[in-house]
Amino acid sequence: MSGKGLKGLPHDSAHTHVTGQSEYIDDRPRLSTEVDVEILFSPHAKAKIKSIRTEKALAYPGVIAVYTAKDFHLNLWGTIFKDQPLLASTEVNFVGESVAIVVAESREIARKARGLVEVDYEILKPILSIDEAKAQNSYIGVKRGIERGHPTKAMRSAPHQIEGKIVIRGADHFYLESQASIAYPLEGGQIEIHTSSQHPTETQHVVAHGIGLHLKDVTCIVKRMGGGFGGKESQGAPFAAYVGLVAHKLKRPARIVITKDDDMIMTGKRNPFENIYRVGFNDDGRIISLIVDLYSDGGAYADLSTSIMERAMLHSDNAYYIPNMKVEGIVCRTNYHPHTAFRGFGGPKGVATIERVIEEVAHALDKDPLEIRKLNCYRPGFDVTHYDQKVDNNVLPELFQKLEDKSNYQARRLEIEEHNREILQNKDTATKPLLRGLSLTPVKFGISFTTRFLNQANALVIVHRDGSLQVSTGATEMGQGANARIATIVCEELGLPRESVRMMPTATDKNANTSPTAASSGTDLNGSAALLATRKIKERLSIVAAKILQLPEDRWAKNTAGLGTEDEIPTSDVYADPEDPNADSKWETGIATYHGIRFEDEHVYHVDNPDKKIAFYELVNEAYLNRVSLSDYAHYRIPGLSFNKLTGKGDAFLYFTQGVGCNEVTLDLDTGEVKVVRSDILMDLGRPINEGLDVGQVVGAYIQGMGWVTTEKLFYSKNGALLAHAPSTYKIPSVQDTPREFNVELLVNDENRMALRGMKAVGEPPLLLAIGVWTAIHDALKTLEPYQKRYPRMELPATQEEVLRAMYPEQFK
Repeated sequence: MSGKGLKGLPHDSAHTHVTGQSEYIDDRPRLSTEVDVEILFSPHAKAKIKSIRTEKALAYPGVIAVYTAKDFHLNLWGTIFKDQPLLASTEVNFVGESVAIVVAESREIARKARGLVEVDYEILKPILSIDEAKAQNSYIGVKRGIERGHPTKAMRSAPHQIEGKIVIRGADHFYLESQASIAYPLEGGQIEIHTSSQHPTETQHVVAHGIGLHLKDVTCIVKRMGGGFGGKESQGAPFAAYVGLVAHKLKRPARIVITKDDDMIMTGKRNPFENIYRVGFNDDGRIISLIVDLYSDGGAYADLSTSIMERAMLHSDNAYYIPNMKVEGIVCRTNYHPHTAFRGFGGPKGVATIERVIEEVAHALDKDPLEIRKLNCYRPGFDVTHYDQKVDNNVLPELFQKLEDKSNYQARRLEIEEHNREILQNKDTATKPLLRGLSLTPVKFGISFTTRFLNQANALVIVHRDGSLQVSTGATEMGQGANARIATIVCEELGLPRESVRMMPTATDKNANTSPTAASSGTDLNGSAALLATRKIKERLSIVAAKILQLPEDRWAKNTAGLGTEDEIPTSDVYADPEDPNADSKWETGIATYHGIRFEDEHVYHVDNPDKKIAFYELVNEAYLNRVSLSDYAHYRIPGLSFNKLTGKGDAFLYFTQGVGCNEVTLDLDTGEVKVVRSDILMDLGRPINEGLDVGQVVGAYIQGMGWVTTEKLFYSKNGALLAHAPSTYKIPSVQDTPREFNVELLVNDENRMALRGMKAVGEPPLLLAIGVWTAIHDALKTLEPYQKRYPRMELPATQEEVLRAMYPEQFK
């Protein structure tokens, strides 16, 4: 099977998923000496720990040990700031904070025994809102800003001004596989960790530092995750440390697999934000100045919240050129679980804010929001962001126009306006009074980590003598298809069928010092490293092929190597360490050719004599017999990143993934129920490595975003305890919530020359198009009498209850 046919192949684990053979952490066979671990966590949002008594728990039959903070060598961790204890020792700062580790012969015994650990608390007053944190100057990090032009001066001279506030709630990742890890003690004091984590390297570090080992003595292995979405970028590491400590102490394998309820209570969510904005604009709706203050709820500890805030600031422009702009942001420290990465990172909060601004400008001028979006869209001559990065390969105007036409937007807009007038005139007699709303929104999402040193990856490629390959990278597989894409890249380069490559579990003893699989950059980084390693091998194989294709077969190494009658083919020092995955290749194919040798359909030939071919596996064997290396390692780093975090200026991203979505909703005037009746999405994903997987990611991200903006609301008690910690109380979208008509199309764009083979990342950007569902709900509400002069400012998510309250504000006053 040649390159073109590989682009539609399924996920590499599709067959094992549907047959139930895919192995997750808790599917690993139990060993006879294995123990189970459970965590006792705090029931209080803020309290001093006066004492911890373990005697009753230790006396319970089947309990082996109870460990507390004093048992860790280093009881502190954190991805950016090391400010969070692995186990609380003197105080607890959120409901769900880990206090003690209970070890038993079974999971059931461990769960019963953790209730027997007695902790004496002195309850203190917690901070449970952004406003309370602001009042008490409770912050994580410092306020940061990005500014262009003269926003204050321009605001004063603007013909129109609007001020407002947007409240954006958090959301749970709701991955199907909860946090889970197994630790195996090995000889010589080593520990092997199998875990469900997006960041094996950080897990390795937290385990090693926690129990007092060198990194060389801890190996972390990730085969796959049952979902991650950012929730396992950092927060899986402490759970690995808990079983690592137990395995280290007891010299027995230790397993932890927490319940969904415990997972939701203990782990952080998407950061809630409360953003204050002020916009100045002219009579046409062109934005002259924008000033935004972003406040996020970071929870009790830093985790990734400062980086999340940074991305929110960088995405507060979304798709729009704003000549005078100032955005500042700071993270509030509260007494909730430490909030963390979630698909889109801070991007959705910045984008939701500017989309609210666009909507309000349109409402104030009695114009269609689409008109205002197109007027302010990045375009030639107006294509530099507020942090001074040029938007290269900008297809936003084309996307807007194409989807406006394809979705029949203008005709539907007129039809919906007429429908809503009739419904409101005949509401009392209508069988089912449904208001309709329509909104077409864009996304421009920067691809790269905003922390420069994270933009690196490495890969190990091994070619075996039968022509099959093993590929190891730092990418972790969580269902998104990173392994399938990387395997496709390698196969296409060598002209091999997909089944020739085995993607190996991610392991820190093969790929060390890796970055998390996050920021939508898993394939960009690791695919590039794998391709560079493959090309180093390919160059050597090409030299061997060029030589033996000129020799009679009886002089090949397979017939002479044992006798030593032929000189070996020299290939050393022929290839310097490559850095650019697009170098040496034709842009049209992305495939490199060395010394005139082509690799196609499991065979190799010279371009001047395509009829004379040798099988790939024969070439590999000849290379081996000539003592030519059949394995190689490569390191890749994203070039050209110049963003200065102190000045807020420079190129923060390698490129931008762009897209538009048109969403139509209905609102039930009796119940507030929202239905998405049609969604049209047009995404620019460059030249997809695997189009089927990319479309799947578009659909999945959009549906997840739709849940965030409509149904998924986290309810807490007045004391800071999460109440919505199960499917019965936390509503993720079901098949009944998906759009009744759902159209997804990819824009043809062959010109993203910054990225590997012209691809564009897909993991996160489509989620932000679901913000268009939220604005469509507002579009429907605008037809109601209370909102003829003022915009309906609902918080996000717009749940059924929120919509009903917005429909009848007087009744709910």
